[in-house]
Amino acid sequence: MITVEQAQALCLELVQTAPSETVALADAQGRTLAAPLYARRDQPPFSASAMDGYAVRRVDAVQHAVLDVVAESAAGHGWDGTVQAGQAVRIFTGAPVPDGADCVVIQENVTAAGTQIKLSEPIGSNMNIRPQGADFKREFSLGSPRALTPPDLALIAAMNHPVVSLTRKPKVALISTGDELLMPGGDPAPDQIIASNVFALHAMLRDAGADPNILPIAPDTPDALDNVLQQAADWGADIIVTIGGASVGDHDLVAPALDRFGVTRSFHKIAMRPGKPLMAGSKGATAFLGLPGNPVSAVVCGHLFLLPMVRRALGQSDVLPRALTARLTAPLPRGGPRAHYMRAMFEEGAEKRTVTAFDKQDSSMLTVLADANCLLLRPIDDAAKNAGDPVTIYPII
Repeated sequence: MITVEQAQALCLELVQTAPSETVALADAQGRTLAAPLYARRDQPPFSASAMDGYAVRRVDAVQHAVLDVVAESAAGHGWDGTVQAGQAVRIFTGAPVPDGADCVVIQENVTAAGTQIKLSEPIGSNMNIRPQGADFKREFSLGSPRALTPPDLALIAAMNHPVVSLTRKPKVALISTGDELLMPGGDPAPDQIIASNVFALHAMLRDAGADPNILPIAPDTPDALDNVLQQAADWGADIIVTIGGASVGDHDLVAPALDRFGVTRSFHKIAMRPGKPLMAGSKGATAFLGLPGNPVSAVVCGHLFLLPMVRRALGQSDVLPRALTARLTAPLPRGGPRAHYMRAMFEEGAEKRTVTAFDKQDSSMLTVLADANCLLLRPIDDAAKNAGDPVTIYPII
């Protein structure tokens, strides 16, 4: 069996970066920028007032000075004249500072009478002006690849781009396998269970920026598996994920089905728990990932292998799960011959991050997974740990 790290590297080799597409800015949230984006103007595009007040020449801005108000400058309605000696222009926040003025006196420091003002307070060093290009200059670039956030969308809008070039969402087909499975809401026979893990994977994929598709459950027959694999290919899946049937028992038919489908296998089985039966391969540009059927195993492998594949398909560079260090709240016994990704709960304390592993670690227990916010890694043959010892964790929420 290969290690988790070896399997992750092999999975990433199976994935190609998806092509780009042009998308309206309003629809770009969470998508990945495919190429650097350059500003088309300075921001602000002119020197703007930072306060409501009066635009004046700095040499005239002395306490008790009386100045003539000759015009007004408002946002979207600037004044195109030039401020002369002894003059002031009424100005509002965001409005262009007129030529000749290099200072804005805030209105609270002014006494107005008719068309004149008297400066009632000493003028400090703050000019109350946002210089042209203070935020960014023309040709400022937003680098790629970059998963776009709401502030990014505001920045791109200010750069004057109504559309953006984004990496196309990778299409991921999800295929649950097994005669024992039934979709939620059905009427299960006594020996059937409800398909559950596919819904967690679907949500994880959507959050990661993919376009997931839940295909019909494939019963345990070669024809059924062949048919649903063809459905996934006809849909144009970039990654085809099977769930269940990845072991080597008499009823585990996924590996032979992938062989018939022409998939070149990269590996089958890895030294980890939960998730030992994991397998992966490819057919042309399409990647295949065979996940274990146990719900916790499938979701854990989804975090460790499937989501990195999606991020790679999006062209992102930092694709592997984010590792943190935390201190144990309770001792743990010596680890085993496989890397163990324990379900756990971590907390951010005032001085240190702590983590507590759940007592129940069975790979079928969704209640424990639902309460967990991280995976606690026990490397192969890890030594026994005491409370307070540092360990590696991977947040999953």
